Amino acid sequence: MDLPNVVSDLVKAQNTHDSAAYANCFTEEAMVIDEGKTYHGKAEIQQWIEAANENYKSVMKPIEFKESEAQSELKAEVSGSFPGSPAVLSYHLVLEEELIQSLKITG
Repeated sequence: MDLPNVVSDLVKAQNTHDSAAYANCFTEEAMVIDEGKTYHGKAEIQQWIEAANENYKSVMKPIEFKESEAQSELKAEVSGSFPGSPAVLSYHLVLEEELIQSLKITG
């Protein structure tokens, strides 16, 4: 599957539980929406993913990637120590200058 570099980097950072590398995939003003909560900026994103990694030890296996002018969508099988694992999640991404401007994760 052909993924943009930043999406490949995001998957790699998730699978190695590297919260700093994960946060570095985002712009300074980026926003993440996950489980009804919103995180703004790299520092909050790094704190969020660090806590999620500690709690769930999630890994992603990309299944499908669709790209349009306005938004991209990555579907991935996510497994870890959470109820319902594994689950197929959708990562709705807005990319800006080869970084992620926004990410919304849905089930």
